[in-house]
Amino acid sequence: MTEALLSREKTKHSELPSRYLKELRRYLSQKTVGNGDRAQGMGRAALGESMVALDMALIHERAMATLASSFDFGGDISDSITRAGFFFTQALIPLEAAQRATRETNRLLRQRNETLLLHTAALAKANRRFEREIARRKAGEAVILKGKEQYAALLTESQIMQGKLRQLTRQIISAQEEERKEISRELHDEVVQTLVGINVQLTALGRDAAIGLSSLRAKIVRTQRLVEHSVDAVHRFARELRPAVLDDLGLIPALLAYSKSLADRKKLKIRLTAFAGVEALDSEKRTALFRVAQEALTNVIRHARASRVEIVISRIPDAIRMEIADDGKSFPVETVLNARTQKRLGLVGMRERIEMVGGVLAVESVPGTGTKVSAEIPFESDK
Repeated sequence: MTEALLSREKTKHSELPSRYLKELRRYLSQKTVGNGDRAQGMGRAALGESMVALDMALIHERAMATLASSFDFGGDISDSITRAGFFFTQALIPLEAAQRATRETNRLLRQRNETLLLHTAALAKANRRFEREIARRKAGEAVILKGKEQYAALLTESQIMQGKLRQLTRQIISAQEEERKEISRELHDEVVQTLVGINVQLTALGRDAAIGLSSLRAKIVRTQRLVEHSVDAVHRFARELRPAVLDDLGLIPALLAYSKSLADRKKLKIRLTAFAGVEALDSEKRTALFRVAQEALTNVIRHARASRVEIVISRIPDAIRMEIADDGKSFPVETVLNARTQKRLGLVGMRERIEMVGGVLAVESVPGTGTKVSAEIPFESDK
């Protein structure tokens, strides 16, 4: 269907042709030229009905045909023809303006479409790049996940190895303690007895040689003194390995004896205050406390340069607490405990011993105050 047929079909059912005819007749009947407002009103009405310039031309043509008998349209220079042309031109102004706006809108829309196409192409490129990045990151995440799994496996293996190492350390400590018992017993039962026997024989020999061999007697006396010194040294060595008094009399007498011997030899003031009920602990726990005190005092002698040490064993709820505090030099506890190469391996040994019997060990060292070692061991209340 052609545009002319479409326009005729469009205007066939519209009221606009009759309105246009009425307004054109009125305009041509006026003696003045007028300003064309009513004609532009027709154009705006046509826009309202989605008509175009061709539709308006058909309406104008029909109106002119209808008015031909009433007005003089006979010549090209007829006033009525001129006025009718002016009216038609004014009616086209809104349509033309709308068409210009439409063309401008279409131009802008084409520009927008072209820009949108460019943006779409850029977005597609960015999406492809993004997809490649996602794929790369997924591959990286897979590697990281695999690394995490390997790390978790290594961590688990490390924890197992640490557990085995701790167990081995405790077995070594237990074996050391048993070995110390055997060595101490051998020193007491064999070496000391042998040295005492030698000393007795030397004494008898000295009496026999008293008649005329003064030089021999003097040598025998010197030998006796060396033997006595050796006996004392062996006794001291045996006590330090495993004091018999710890097994025979208990923890408190063993600590008193060891503290007195150490204080006399090192010119150190050691004060012991103890809860008597500590002797109710089993042998393993009492041994652990003794070894912690022994190691702590050894560290004081070697490192602290202290003048006074206080040992306090007290009862706390469900536990026995032992504290060894000195007034000597401090040291960085965490650094020493966590160092790969331990400068004070005794700290690790103390902690292991206490943990072996279910207890906990804490070490505090403050500049200007000194160091305090605290050990707590479970102690069941009487029921």
